[in-house]
Amino acid sequence: MLLARMGYKVLLVDRATFPSDSISTHFVWPTGVDCLNRWGLLDRLRATGCPPVHRIGIDLGAFQLEGAPPPINSVAEMYGPRRIVLDKMLLDAAAEAGAEVEEAFTVTGLTSTDGRITGIRGHERGGAETEIRAKIVVGADGRHSLVAATVGAGEYNVRPVMTCCYYSYWKNLPPHVSTMRPRPGRLMVTTPTHDGLHIVITLYPAAEFDAVKSDIDCHFMDTIDLVPELSNIVRSGERVERYYGTGDIPNFFRKPYGDGWALAGDAGYHKDPCTAQGISDAFRAAEWLADAIHAGFSGARPLNEALAEYHRIRDEHAMPVYEMTMGLATLDPPPPEMQALYAALIHNPAETDRLVGTFAGTVPIPEFFSPENVGRIMSKGAAAAG
Repeated sequence: MLLARMGYKVLLVDRATFPSDSISTHFVWPTGVDCLNRWGLLDRLRATGCPPVHRIGIDLGAFQLEGAPPPINSVAEMYGPRRIVLDKMLLDAAAEAGAEVEEAFTVTGLTSTDGRITGIRGHERGGAETEIRAKIVVGADGRHSLVAATVGAGEYNVRPVMTCCYYSYWKNLPPHVSTMRPRPGRLMVTTPTHDGLHIVITLYPAAEFDAVKSDIDCHFMDTIDLVPELSNIVRSGERVERYYGTGDIPNFFRKPYGDGWALAGDAGYHKDPCTAQGISDAFRAAEWLADAIHAGFSGARPLNEALAEYHRIRDEHAMPVYEMTMGLATLDPPPPEMQALYAALIHNPAETDRLVGTFAGTVPIPEFFSPENVGRIMSKGAAAAG
């Protein structure tokens, strides 16, 4: 969409037909909403009826926190859109911008000359294989990216699979704040989505995937019942769809560019869903990549130099939240120093907002957790506690 708006000839292929669903946390933090606003699509999302989220709760059992993230470019709202709505909206916007869209097209391989990627091979559903040439091939084809595998994109900062997750949709839940509820070995999240529904998500250690999969409903509801308040909320409503889930949750970064190719979204880096960053990260990376390609194609700078800058910017923004995510994905109780920090935040709504901002991408993680800032929070908490 972004490159088509810049006037480039863009072919977008996908083996799915849209609207099409996808396993997802659904959540879009303010950084992602800010992208939609900049692209002129926020009002379109609002018009789909997806309710905004303004506050986030963190229920740690012994105490609860609740805050609103500081805004980015005046945007502070969040959303949990269904992918059948969000993805179709983005696809339509790409087509409106002038991109040629080929649905039900399966890419089977890439073409190359002298080590440089020159296009794709693939076929329409039931059709003969064909080759399509391109000045650059962008693989936005997920964590098991064919593009990444074909070019041998190097992986780094790889961590083992840490969790598995299941979710479904409930109707008639009473109003409540979207809340993350960690418990030892578990994490539960609720978020409003389209059609008056809520998505309810549970995460478990990866080692429990087979056991959970053997009786999803039993494990799911047993987990919900660990938190009486959440149990009352969920059991007052009705599940309206089957459970969706996966244990295929790798954690990695990949080099996202090379001669004639680039990677975007989950193809470029992927992490545990416990912080629900995937959609927002993909939106921002798409902007940085589009700007890099434009810089190269327009002659403003050598293409690979511009793509290297995209790589640097992506990792600079992604690495702190990746490390925070890896810590939370252990599903271990917070260490004593974190419990003390959370307890101090009970008396500090401004810094609680900033804590939520570390998840939202509007407050730098290193800044919030710096010794100086933590010291200020602890001092104020001690004074408030008397």
